[in-house]
Amino acid sequence: QVQLVESGGGLVQAGGSLRLSCAASGRYFNTYTMAWFRQAPGKERELVARISWNGGNTYYTDSVKGRFTISRDNAKNTLYLQMNSLKPEDTAVYYCACKQSGIGSYDYWGQGTQVTVSS
Repeated sequence: QVQLVESGGGLVQAGGSLRLSCAASGRYFNTYTMAWFRQAPGKERELVARISWNGGNTYYTDSVKGRFTISRDNAKNTLYLQMNSLKPEDTAVYYCACKQSGIGSYDYWGQGTQVTVSS
């Protein structure tokens, strides 16, 4: 029902920046909690950042706090992840996901976009 498409990944040097985007379909984008996850080779999927339906509440995992910023533009049905001061350990496939606000699991996922940080 809901479709999510990520973009903006690529190859950057340590210390560089990238901005990921996630375009969402549907009329009810402004009712969903949105999140970015990532998965590196040989590791479990990890929650990176989360944002509430109105953008008022955000969460970041400790390893990215102060470097990454999650935001959303409900008028454009788009989620963003600004990534600064990138480190090699940030290398992973990054996924956009959404769920209905409140208690519940993430029901919809994008296909993922590769982020590779060298050095």
